[in-house]
Amino acid sequence: MLEIKDAVAVVTGGASGIGLAFAKYWANAGGKVVLADVSDSALNKAKADIGDQAITLVCDVTKEADTHKLAETAMGAFGKINLVAPFAGIIKDGLMLSPDRETGKVVSKMSLDQFRSVIDVNLTGVFLTVRECAEQMINNGDRGLICLISSTGSLGTAGQINYSSTKAAVSVMPKVITAEFFRRGVADRIRCVAVAPGYVATPLIEGMNEKALSRILDNVPIGRLVEPDEIASLVGELYRNEALTGDVYFIHGGLRLGSKG
Repeated sequence: MLEIKDAVAVVTGGASGIGLAFAKYWANAGGKVVLADVSDSALNKAKADIGDQAITLVCDVTKEADTHKLAETAMGAFGKINLVAPFAGIIKDGLMLSPDRETGKVVSKMSLDQFRSVIDVNLTGVFLTVRECAEQMINNGDRGLICLISSTGSLGTAGQINYSSTKAAVSVMPKVITAEFFRRGVADRIRCVAVAPGYVATPLIEGMNEKALSRILDNVPIGRLVEPDEIASLVGELYRNEALTGDVYFIHGGLRLGSKG
């Protein structure tokens, strides 16, 4: 079993949401955190909340140079990387094609930018972050975990062809990365998993109108949204338990996806 105390986590999307919740969890357990996000002001606020165990870096995960600098910053500050948590992600929902209800003719369609921007952050950004940080881990002989964020959306959600596509792709990465590391003799030191949350208590979800939120919770057996702290706790346990690798771990409160069966 690995210990979090003095271990180093690199967290993108670390200034808000699940990323920030996990960074706080990690620091409270005695770990060191490298927080990356696109907003300098949000990062400063996050660091103030976490304290001296965190350092911050403005980072656009879609840029190769930024992710390279992120990995180098972690090594320069702490001399190792034990957990890679590429949690940065965006949502730009919309139907691929929207026919008019009366005429049946298409009146709007998802733009290429709307599709590509989500792919760039949620998929390319994950690839670049993992590639750069894992290179440092391998070369430095570090031991630890790569923990990706997938989603129940990976199973296919209408209005999210961009988002669901990225999360489906991310859900296969643990198997691919574990297989590649196994071939090269490093899978015993560096594991890879993914966490797939359902509906999480973020400001976006909690700010929905009451009826819409009620319809969501009607399909969640635990009767509430998943808390970001609960996801952070799961990631922590995945880090500690070295028998867990190469798979996706769902955390969705028993979500039935439209059926109470």
